[in-house]
Amino acid sequence: MHHFIDRRANPKDKSLGNRQRFLRRARARIKEVVNRSVQDRNVTDVATGETITIPAKGIEEPQLRNARSGGNRSRVFTGNREYMTGDQIDKPESGEGQGGKQGSDDGEGEEDFRFTLSRDEFLDLFFEDLELPDLVKTSLKEVHSYKLHRAGHSASGTPTNLNVLRTMRNAHGRRIALHRPSRAAVERLEQEVTAMRAQPVLDEQEQARLLELEQQLETLQRRLRIVPYIDPVDIRYNRYEPRPNPNTKAVMFCLMDVSGSMGEREKDLAKRFFMLLHLFLERRYKRIEVVFIRHTHHAEEVDEQTFFYSPETGGTVVSTALVEMQRIIKERFPTGEWNIYAAQASDGENFSGDSERCHDLMVKEIMPMVQYYAYIEILDEREFDIFQDARSGAALWRAYGEVADAWKNFAMKRIAKPGDIYPVFRELFSHKAREKVG
Repeated sequence: MHHFIDRRANPKDKSLGNRQRFLRRARARIKEVVNRSVQDRNVTDVATGETITIPAKGIEEPQLRNARSGGNRSRVFTGNREYMTGDQIDKPESGEGQGGKQGSDDGEGEEDFRFTLSRDEFLDLFFEDLELPDLVKTSLKEVHSYKLHRAGHSASGTPTNLNVLRTMRNAHGRRIALHRPSRAAVERLEQEVTAMRAQPVLDEQEQARLLELEQQLETLQRRLRIVPYIDPVDIRYNRYEPRPNPNTKAVMFCLMDVSGSMGEREKDLAKRFFMLLHLFLERRYKRIEVVFIRHTHHAEEVDEQTFFYSPETGGTVVSTALVEMQRIIKERFPTGEWNIYAAQASDGENFSGDSERCHDLMVKEIMPMVQYYAYIEILDEREFDIFQDARSGAALWRAYGEVADAWKNFAMKRIAKPGDIYPVFRELFSHKAREKVG
């Protein structure tokens, strides 16, 4: 049986083992409280911990206590002036003790248990049921998802895959097993035979010796011809076989409208959504690239600081962001090696006629390359009540609606206030969304 011992250092004034055991036991209740509490939190506060209150009933651990009645006990009470050694003390009747749970004026009595979650614990619970959808690759991408790996040696192959070392080793072993004479041994015997033939007169003993050497030379030459230095059976080639190559690399494109039509409220909501998305990606996926693209009448790739905090104004041409995204994908993120995801935030305003171009770019260029695309339209709260119908909206919303009908890996939602960000985010990146597009 294997025994695992956690030797990590305990946090200050805390028992790590007891804390982990409590989190496992009360995980369901803590998760429920966390889901309710995030509705009232700022998105920028997601990276911090959280102090939550859960009902104390049902979370206590079993304990062994002495019965209040019965049994013999010996106790020492220090500092009393009433009793002396040997005095008998009557046991209090049941219910006469001074213990018990007391209520509180502010409503936070002993029935509630306050517990502080660390940053990592809070994020683990918050992102527990969130995951980017992983769509099934097309047949073209499946070909690229296989990679050749070494799989031993074979007796057939191309000359470029010839394994010289293994071939020479096989040939050497075969020559030893078949007793193939060395070239040097044959040459020495030939020199000896030639020297004896050059003598003018040979006696009977020397003639017999010459005959014996000639027979040996003939035998060695015949064996040298029969047993070649390298035989086709010796040749070995490096063998390769295709194996599935897990594609763990992913890139997330964040596209945001920062034109003049996007007021401070709209920009703030968009920034909050992307901050949450960025935090989610960093927390959930260890190997992922994030590309920030902002646009007005022109689009450009920027860093995170510029994307979230640099002011900008101008007209609105949404297609420029799509063109910039397409260019970056072709230059740096080939679809055969990267899983591509994208999220776009806008107020729905667009230059006249550009929404049709956005539709064509999405259907013909963008959607065949991406695994998942989420579009967030930020509306005024009054507009949010008016546009309850998913088909009603500006030209860009209607154009993207046609894209959603044609592609299952495209999702679009509307938000109007900070309270809408979490429900939309969870709906876009929940397990149900993954099952829908999968």
